[in-house]
Amino acid sequence: MNKITCICLGVRDMARSIQFYRDGLGYKTDCTEANPMVCFFDTPGTKFELYPLTQLAQDINPDNPPALNPGFTGFTLAYNVAEKEEVDQVIDLVCQAGGTIIKEPQPVFWGGYHAYFSDPDGYTWEVAWGANFQYDEQGLLKF
Repeated sequence: MNKITCICLGVRDMARSIQFYRDGLGYKTDCTEANPMVCFFDTPGTKFELYPLTQLAQDINPDNPPALNPGFTGFTLAYNVAEKEEVDQVIDLVCQAGGTIIKEPQPVFWGGYHAYFSDPDGYTWEVAWGANFQYDEQGLLKF
């Protein structure tokens, strides 16, 4: 089990989230509807999925769905970039798309440069650059 094939975010408003990711940030998808039952985005190596939050909770356990908790859950997503300037560019794009900047771009203790933002449902993303980051031919981070 040494792979992640899909990351699913439960969202409160499919149309708003699709607009943010597809139209605002440019994530590629075959979804053309404004409010589909599910939407998959094509990202290298992993599918990225949006699914209605309450239906996701029901799918996990129809008799006792997990509580829908607001706030930080100890989970973040990351978008790593090859050039330091890209951190600022991505954060500008996030602002234009309607995301919330949590931490402005700045140097980080491990020697890189990063920022944090949240999407319309409050999912936290890090945008990070590191001088030692290396990428494969698909643009995936190598360690």
